[in-house]
Amino acid sequence: MLEAIFEDAASRMHKSVENLESNFAKIRTGRAHPSILDSIKVDYYGSDVPISQVANVNVEDARTLTVQPWEHSMVSVVEKAIMTSDLGVNPVTNGNLMRIPMPPLTEERRKEFIKLARSEAEQTKVAIRNIRRDANADFKGLNKDKDITDDELRQAEDRIQKVTDTHVSEVDQMLKVKEESLMEI
Repeated sequence: MLEAIFEDAASRMHKSVENLESNFAKIRTGRAHPSILDSIKVDYYGSDVPISQVANVNVEDARTLTVQPWEHSMVSVVEKAIMTSDLGVNPVTNGNLMRIPMPPLTEERRKEFIKLARSEAEQTKVAIRNIRRDANADFKGLNKDKDITDDELRQAEDRIQKVTDTHVSEVDQMLKVKEESLMEI
């Protein structure tokens, strides 16, 4: 019974860290990366879908993305979606191929992105701590029902704390790497 609680908590903490990783990928650095466009949705026959489902998104060079819609009719739709997004980029269309130059980040914009990254990291830490709290509540419930002893309760709480500390330090490390990548010119 204790093992099931540990596995569930560790799994949920790991998913929180993975979610942070995907959120960090959306925060743009000075380099072009296809995941930058993941948050942009386009209207495809009445459904809002990510750009990656209607076009090939590739990196041409360090500061340029290319987007090539699979259908010629989608070129203008994709172009409009990119221009109206909050990324601050303008695609250059040449037939079916769009080139999206990534403008260099200003110091002010870099600081905004660092604040955003810190906020995402803090939200992930809170989620991890909430998972620990839930696990501890489950342990105390088992102790109250006399399914585990007081010693087993303390051991379980110590063990879940170590798992929590591991995941929180992983979040801190990811934040440090993201901040460094945002500050490099």
